[in-house]
Amino acid sequence: MHLKHYKELDGIRAIAALMVMFFHFFIDIQSDNWLLLAIQKISIVGQTGVSLFFVLSGFLISRILLNTKNDDSYFVNFYVRRSLRIFPLYFFFLVLFYFILPPLENKAIPPFSQQVYFWTYLQNLALTFNWNFAGPGHFWSLAVEEHFYLFWPFVIYFLNQHQIKRAVLIMIILACITRFVLLQNNLEVFYFTFSRMDELSVGALLAILEREGKLIAANAYKLLISFIAVFIPTVIIWIVSSGMAIDAIQIIKFVLLSFAFFSIIGFVISVKENHWLKNALKNIFLSYTGKISYGLYVYHPVCFYFIQTYFPIDSILVSMLVSFAFSYLVAGFSYRFFESRFLVLKDRFSHGKSGALQKVF
Repeated sequence: MHLKHYKELDGIRAIAALMVMFFHFFIDIQSDNWLLLAIQKISIVGQTGVSLFFVLSGFLISRILLNTKNDDSYFVNFYVRRSLRIFPLYFFFLVLFYFILPPLENKAIPPFSQQVYFWTYLQNLALTFNWNFAGPGHFWSLAVEEHFYLFWPFVIYFLNQHQIKRAVLIMIILACITRFVLLQNNLEVFYFTFSRMDELSVGALLAILEREGKLIAANAYKLLISFIAVFIPTVIIWIVSSGMAIDAIQIIKFVLLSFAFFSIIGFVISVKENHWLKNALKNIFLSYTGKISYGLYVYHPVCFYFIQTYFPIDSILVSMLVSFAFSYLVAGFSYRFFESRFLVLKDRFSHGKSGALQKVF
């Protein structure tokens, strides 16, 4: 099957990155200004950008795996390509975070016992179970995705499409049960691998629908209606329940979000090529943002900290624009002069001869 490159999904990835950045910029702002407080409340929705990332990644990874499962080098190609994309920037940033930035600020380097969880992709467990750690907290989502990559290729390889659908259902049920158990033990449900795995696996359903020829214009507005019906009440619940310990909401909200984003991604793929939304998502700004989105996600908290600490600006709006611009500068430089050196090596481990591949980051 020929894998079409959906350029509009670069725009979706860009929006997910911008949502997270927006959330991180406003969440810690202290102000009595009613407008800023309102923006801060709305910015909580930006936290769902991670869920959008998860569903999109689940789709892109699964469509690649489904399309290459008969290749002789199925596992080798997948894991080498993922490693070349993820590991260089990931471990470079850890070196920067632990060994370069602290001395520059006259701060102590954290002991290895507090670093080890990040070097081994266990930081989301450390956050969940309150272990003694030190590191970039936003890296928890990278651990969840990495854990997904460890076992999902085997699910795709050994199961047929009907069985994969059952596996997704099992993942959804398992995630809900996991969240229930964590809540019963007064633990956070946000970071743990199996409490977020339903979002990644739901993305796989889109890949199956694509293979079944169901992501077509005739079904586009069914998916849009589904998105509106699920996303709007979910966002209202997310905002209203922010900071509130309501177990039922904590258990179901990620399932609702995953199907909302499942629907909007499906709509964007299915709608006709000349649709205004498709064209908007392909614009230069969003395309470039999607291209460097991994770097934006990795670097932006440090960039925000740098601007706010060393170049404080009274105007929140100007501070945000400068902070975002600096993040783009750093991420763009990183992509051009560092990440791209490894990305070119991916061609040596191509997935078959069946067409263009969509980048996950």
